[in-house]
Amino acid sequence: MIQNQEVFIEIGSLHYSKHKKKASGDVQLTRKLEQGRVVSILCDGLGSGVEANVLASFTASMGLEYMASDLKIKRAAEIIMDALPLCPSRKISYSTFSIADVSLAGEMRIIGHGNPPFLFFRGAQAIEREQTELLRPRWKNRSLHYARFGVEVGDRLIMMSDGVTQSGMGSDSWPMGFGIERVNIIVEEAVRKNREISADELAEIICNVALANDGNRAGDDISCTVIYMRNPRRMRVLTGPPFDPKRDQEYASLIKNFSGKCVLCGGTTSTIVERELGLEAVMDFSYMDPVVPAVSHMKGVDLITEGCITLSNLAGLLEKGERGGRKNGATMLRDLMLSCDIIDFYVGTRVNQSHQDPALPIELDIRRNVIKKIASLLETKYLKETTVRYY
Repeated sequence: MIQNQEVFIEIGSLHYSKHKKKASGDVQLTRKLEQGRVVSILCDGLGSGVEANVLASFTASMGLEYMASDLKIKRAAEIIMDALPLCPSRKISYSTFSIADVSLAGEMRIIGHGNPPFLFFRGAQAIEREQTELLRPRWKNRSLHYARFGVEVGDRLIMMSDGVTQSGMGSDSWPMGFGIERVNIIVEEAVRKNREISADELAEIICNVALANDGNRAGDDISCTVIYMRNPRRMRVLTGPPFDPKRDQEYASLIKNFSGKCVLCGGTTSTIVERELGLEAVMDFSYMDPVVPAVSHMKGVDLITEGCITLSNLAGLLEKGERGGRKNGATMLRDLMLSCDIIDFYVGTRVNQSHQDPALPIELDIRRNVIKKIASLLETKYLKETTVRYY
C-alpha cells in the first residue's frame, strides 16, 4: 500500500486495427472517478470491423458506467457476463473484457473474461498475482478471473487483446503465435533499459512488436493498455504579461529553481523573464513551419514558443488526439505536456492590443479562453491534473 507518498496513476494505450479494417474491434476506455480512483477497460469484440466495434463499445461503456456508479467490480462483471450473448456457432462471448480499478491509496482490483492474462511488474521484475476463478451455471462454461492486491510507486499493470499474444500466428517464427511469455520478456527488457519508461511508450513498444510479428499488416486488432503508478511529473506554463507590471519580477520568479518542466508562451512573456532574471532567449530556426512560429531556447527553460497562434494549434492537436506530425512549436509543446502529469498555467491578464484586431482569427481574441480549453482537454481526454492562475 502507498503511504505518505505523492503518486500519479498514468494510463497509456495504443491500438492498431486489423489490416484493411477502418473500425477497430478493440475498444479502450478510461475514466477518473472520485476518491482518487481510475478505471480502465479493454474490450475485444468478436470478429473485426464495425460489428466487432459495436459489441466491444457496448461492453466497455456498460462496464464504465457501472464502475462510475460505484457498483462493486465483481457485480459489474457479473452483470456484463449475464448481458453478453453467446455466439451460436463458436459458443464464445460476443466480447471479451478486462476491467482494472486502481486507487491512489494503493489498491488494484482487476477482473476479466476471455482476454490474455494481465502482466504485473514491480520495477523490472514480473510478479504473479493470485487470481480467483468465478463460475456460474448460467454462463455455460464461461468464467471470470478476479484479483485484488496492493500496489506501490513504480508498479505497472499491462492488459492486452489477443491480437498481441496471437500475433505472428502461422509464420515460421511464431507458428502458434507470439504468446504471453514473450510479451513478458519484451516488457522486462524495456523497463530494464528505461526504469521510468512512460505508460504510452511501453504500450507502443508492445503493440509495435505485435505488428512487426504480423509483417506490419495486423492479422487481428492489436491493443495494449498500461497502468503505471509513479511520482508525478510537474510542469509550469507562463503565458502573457501580468496585469500589473510591478508583478513582473514575481511572475518571472515562478520558473526560478522549479524542479519540473518550464515553458514560456509568448514573446512578451519571454522578454519579461529575460529582463527580470538576466537570461537570454535564443531563437531556433531548425523547425521552421508555415503556420506555427519558431521556438526559442533559454537556460533553465525547457521550451519557449510564440503565444496565441501556437496555443490555438496546440488545442486543435489535443482535441484531435493526434500524435507525431510535423515538428513545430505546437507539437513540441504537446509532447512536453503529455509527458507530464500536473500542469500549472500562469496566465497574464494584461491585454495585448495586437490580439484585439477584429480582422484576426477569433481564436486569437482572448488568451484565457484558449488556456481554459487546453486545460479542459488535458483533464478530460488525457487524465492530467491542471490549475489555472491569473496574474
